Amino acid sequence: MNRRINLIVDLTKMLLIILIACVLVFIIVFLTSQEPADAVYSFFVGPFTSLRRIGNIVEAATPLMFTALAVIIIFRAGQFSMISEGAFFIGILGAMIVAITGRMPPGIHPLAAIVFGGFCGAFVASVPAVLKMMWGVSELVTSIMLNYVVQFFTIYVVSYHYREITSSSLASLLFQETSAMPVIVEGTRVHLGVIVALVLCFLGFLFLQRTRLGFKLRVTGDNLHFAQYAGVGAAGVMVSAQVLAGAIAGIGGGAELLGMYTRFKWTSSPGYGWIGIVVALLARRNPLLVPLAAAFIGYLNVGADIMARSSDVSREVVLIIQGVMMLLIASEALLQHWRQKLIVKAAEKEAKEGNDDAPPELPDASIGGNDIPYTGVDTPTPNSPDQEGL
Repeated sequence: MNRRINLIVDLTKMLLIILIACVLVFIIVFLTSQEPADAVYSFFVGPFTSLRRIGNIVEAATPLMFTALAVIIIFRAGQFSMISEGAFFIGILGAMIVAITGRMPPGIHPLAAIVFGGFCGAFVASVPAVLKMMWGVSELVTSIMLNYVVQFFTIYVVSYHYREITSSSLASLLFQETSAMPVIVEGTRVHLGVIVALVLCFLGFLFLQRTRLGFKLRVTGDNLHFAQYAGVGAAGVMVSAQVLAGAIAGIGGGAELLGMYTRFKWTSSPGYGWIGIVVALLARRNPLLVPLAAAFIGYLNVGADIMARSSDVSREVVLIIQGVMMLLIASEALLQHWRQKLIVKAAEKEAKEGNDDAPPELPDASIGGNDIPYTGVDTPTPNSPDQEGL
């Protein structure tokens, strides 16, 4: 019952935050633009004016689903590792190596590249986890520092071992044609990676709610001392959560690379891991709400790009909106009173139904005020007429 109430309240809170963000867009545009009507139309309606632009929303949301799911698993374990950014980028590197050097059939090649990208992401995510388990080093500090190590290591490997020397900018060698992720919507670049992301979000929900390890992970995240007292191997659970999250982010990096590009072209980390934190918090750490939250952030980005090209409003307005959304998401008091009212009403209803279903109380079976229970047989009592003559 409480789980259903929490889902309803979390979904309502997410929709309320989205509504507030849209109102904020109106206010900013009308205060800064000389043509506010055109800017508002470009921002809100522009992303839906063609199939290609709708596809852009899905394309922008796909990598965010991977990183947001990774962040949720880490946060639900009570950890504050920011390694999803580095795991995503090292997953891109791993998939690139397999895409360039591998010689495989079309169906196997992208699968092998993505799996290897997931392995690279898991390996990177294990570093801050092991340091925390063995020496108590803060996973927040080590993960942030490791993100920069991963970024510069990836750029080094591409620049000195897989670079296209005829290109004037940083770009890798061309991928094998068999490594490309298939496009699932003609006229767009929406690729099979979006299906993988949706499946992983569903499996992530089942993992957290229906498996033994997921239960241990949630218990550890909710109350570490209780988990240790109950005999849960908290250290192993926290390491497992970060390694699993790194694998998911690495898979997302590989899917993004093979679905959207034919070469590696980044000069710095794309930032999907950081935006994934916003998506995870907007989804209230619920994997089932991640696709909706990621689609909204993707919609904001696409709308901002269209607005920046067709009006006098900069796309940086999205950064302002995301900052305000973070403040609203972090506000635990928002809708908390309504949540408590629903929980109390549900408990009262359940208690009332329990009383209605209870069997009626039996009448007092004692006889004549004595404490002898009635058994259906009239037992003579002292000084009764049946005792006379004995």
